[in-house]
Amino acid sequence: MLKTNTQTYVQDHVMGLNFNGFHRIKYLDWGNHDDGADTLVCVHGVTRNGHDFDNLAERLCKKYRVICPDVVGRGESDHLINGEGYDYLQYNADMNVLLARLNAPKVDWLGTSMGGIIGMVLASLPQTPIRRLILNDIGPEIRRDSLVEIGEYIGRSGEFRNRKDLENYMRKIYAEFHPMSDDDWAHMVEHASVRTRTGKYRLRMDPAIGDAFRSQISLFDLDMWDTWEKIQCPVLILRGENSKFFSKDTAEKMLERHPNASLVEFADAGHTPTLRNKEQMDVIEKWLKDTKF
Repeated sequence: MLKTNTQTYVQDHVMGLNFNGFHRIKYLDWGNHDDGADTLVCVHGVTRNGHDFDNLAERLCKKYRVICPDVVGRGESDHLINGEGYDYLQYNADMNVLLARLNAPKVDWLGTSMGGIIGMVLASLPQTPIRRLILNDIGPEIRRDSLVEIGEYIGRSGEFRNRKDLENYMRKIYAEFHPMSDDDWAHMVEHASVRTRTGKYRLRMDPAIGDAFRSQISLFDLDMWDTWEKIQCPVLILRGENSKFFSKDTAEKMLERHPNASLVEFADAGHTPTLRNKEQMDVIEKWLKDTKF
């Protein structure tokens, strides 16, 4: 058992399968395991890890079982032998294995950016176990320019002399994250970094993820509207008002095309709202409490 200030969680793993063998998918298992307790699965963005949801999980875990995985290649999950395997087919398959392990007939899903894309795909499929979906600054349409901009830095950070240098780098590439206290940045650095044999620090992420990400950018904008229109469960859409990645127009179009979707925008936040402060967590907790399925 690992302890935070007031709560405990279990660190566990499942085994995913890729074309070169099996790989370990680590996840944090917070909170209420009583029969009948709701399960909330929280999946992070493309360069992040499951500890991004520590604040939210600690708040919700008295009522919910909260599951926060490290998607393969990130955090404490294994790296793939062949970096070309970092794609959504692999991520969807891995999350299906995780859902099977949880043995919950239905789950709620919160996905930040990449985690939201995975959630949209899984929620759109027949007999989906996802009964409610929360999308954090992501939708079914992404401009190619935005993908290229992210692709410029993924997997290219190299090594840093110390954690302070790494923190300065993270403050730069995640400049749209808001609000973030010094403690929040320290928490992110702690869980996103690993010390190398030379005594330096690097991000706890396989650099090959960047190469795979860049190779998958097409000449056109990403269009998943067909997927969106197949989703039938209630959806909460969260958007940072200053987000360059997830446009206001796309968010409003999502509302028009889904009869049971709602939108909340956070002032002074970009891509992505961090879901660490009281205002943002209040919105999620209230929606889960009030929304029927």
